[in-house]
Amino acid sequence: MIKEELITKMTEFNAGDPKQIQHLIKVYEFAHTIGVKECIDQGTLRILDIASIMHDIGIKPAREKYGNTNGKLQEQEGPAYAKIMLGEFKDISDEEINRVCYLIAHHHTYEEIDGIDYQILLEADFLVNAFEDRLEKEEISHFRNKIFKTKTGIYLLNTMFGLE
Repeated sequence: MIKEELITKMTEFNAGDPKQIQHLIKVYEFAHTIGVKECIDQGTLRILDIASIMHDIGIKPAREKYGNTNGKLQEQEGPAYAKIMLGEFKDISDEEINRVCYLIAHHHTYEEIDGIDYQILLEADFLVNAFEDRLEKEEISHFRNKIFKTKTGIYLLNTMFGLE
């Protein structure tokens, strides 16, 4: 039920921006699929689900404050908004909120990846961004070779983009 409520709240948060709403749905679905296929534990999957739904919550405030939505500004602005929204849910622990906020604050940071939830979030976001941004196969392959670690993420990326 939390996921459905969060998707609804994030849709309201991003009202008038269907591209952003569709992006979060796609990232969530890829992240969830990778998490399940990689057999991560239920607690980590719950955090991954929440973080993948909310990962771009910093875009709107970054746009409003700075007129710019680059990754670092998203990471900077997102956690405060996520903390407020997640605070409305009585069944999300402070520990879970802290981890989700950490993931939001690092979802464009590709070094010192500390956890399978972090790894999968990066992979799922890239799967969607590569398509939405119409990246060339060479760019996609380079990112895969540098960042992707999960068998499922690599398989999905290779299959989706026809990579070897």
